[in-house]
Amino acid sequence: MQLTKPHIAMFSSPGMGHVIPVIELAKRLSVNHGFHVTVFVLETDAASAQSKFLSSSGVDIASLPSPDISDLVDPADHVVTKIGIIMREAVPALRSKIAAMHQKPTALIIDLFGTDSLCLAAEFNMLTYVLIASNARYLGVAIYYPTLDQDIQDEHAKQRKPLQIPGCEPVRFEDTMDAYLVPDEPVYRDLVRHCLAYPKADGILVNTWDEMEPKSLKSLQDPKLLGRVARVPVYPIGPLCRPVELSKIDHPVLDWLSEQPDESVLYISFGSGGSLTAKQLTELAWGLEQSQQRFVWVVRPPVDGSSSSEYFSVNGGGNKDSTPEYLPEGFVSRTCDRGLVVPSWAPQAEVLAHRAVGGFLTHCGWNSTLEGVVSGVPMIAWPLFAEQNMNAALLSDELGIAVRADNLAEGISRSEIEAIVRKVMAEEEGEEMRRKVKKLRETAEMSLSIDGGGSAHESLCRVTVECERFWERKRDLARGA
Repeated sequence: MQLTKPHIAMFSSPGMGHVIPVIELAKRLSVNHGFHVTVFVLETDAASAQSKFLSSSGVDIASLPSPDISDLVDPADHVVTKIGIIMREAVPALRSKIAAMHQKPTALIIDLFGTDSLCLAAEFNMLTYVLIASNARYLGVAIYYPTLDQDIQDEHAKQRKPLQIPGCEPVRFEDTMDAYLVPDEPVYRDLVRHCLAYPKADGILVNTWDEMEPKSLKSLQDPKLLGRVARVPVYPIGPLCRPVELSKIDHPVLDWLSEQPDESVLYISFGSGGSLTAKQLTELAWGLEQSQQRFVWVVRPPVDGSSSSEYFSVNGGGNKDSTPEYLPEGFVSRTCDRGLVVPSWAPQAEVLAHRAVGGFLTHCGWNSTLEGVVSGVPMIAWPLFAEQNMNAALLSDELGIAVRADNLAEGISRSEIEAIVRKVMAEEEGEEMRRKVKKLRETAEMSLSIDGGGSAHESLCRVTVECERFWERKRDLARGA
């Protein structure tokens, strides 16, 4: 059957942080703009969270065999290197799938690690777009830094001078992405290779909106500023967040929250890829206890090493009151009247949307950040790695919706944690942040509005027009032939 609208293919990197924004964009393109969308993903174990999420997404999913890269990488290689190689090795399978389609896609949307598949545009006569699941500030630094002279890079990386970004706030040395501080390492070369490829697409889609990042977006769209590096249109299409379904989720943490007063609970989570040292975990526990504030803490075992280390399972090994062995003895008993310790995982979007939650201690991953904003929850910014320090600077310095935990490299003490928790949950500064983030939440809702002319809807309307015109030209040429 001949389709009456363009067909869009999307190709996602592995991992929930990449898959969720891709799926939410696919839904929006299908429901609001009438496209037929096929999302290509790499096969994972059927029992994995990613597989379960995809099976219930309601989106046309096409699986690709996950390539074996054991002979191509070292176990110690950075995750950026590993994901990039996986995505590169999957290109032949993606090519075969597209070649077998009766109606070839009009456009291919890839995410930030899928740039090796841009070569398929010429083969199948497709438009291409890069989806940046992070924010405009990240995109600006990612495409600008590799273009700088070595002397300027050294001033920042070695002399620790702030990095001046055209039309944007400077980036402190302390906030620079870790990969940019190791220019002799493969991870730097791999990241730069992807970043330099973004302008080769027909457009760049970024998971933000005008009111969230006005300065960075204006610079990226100005040919005299960062726009001269981007070279192609930059479309704000955010926020891309998994919809909250409180009525459909059955979880003990939501039952516990329903017994708490409005906006009284601090939610603590470092995401699926972050970890604290044993010492810092202990200080955080004591700080929470001393603050006397209600909390829900998604806690994982400590890892004394990289803050992005993988976790091992929480399987017993606790004290007699069910306190995990890596937390202070008796912690659960002493805080049971106001706190809840949740091992490993909680339904974060639903927790943040609950009326009882009034603060969010977060690692500042962009998905988590957006979930906090769209729920109208002020934050304690505790960044760990990658671009999270830049995200923390945006939240605290530019938007004023977060308090930043300082001196994280040396370790933050229990008394400092106690003070920062009380500041957000019980003091006037926290109330002011709460007012600001609720106003920002309203702009996020307007961005997605079909009738209100929000930046996300308008951006996707422009992309829709581009795809339809391109599709019509292809159709007319085919008829003429």
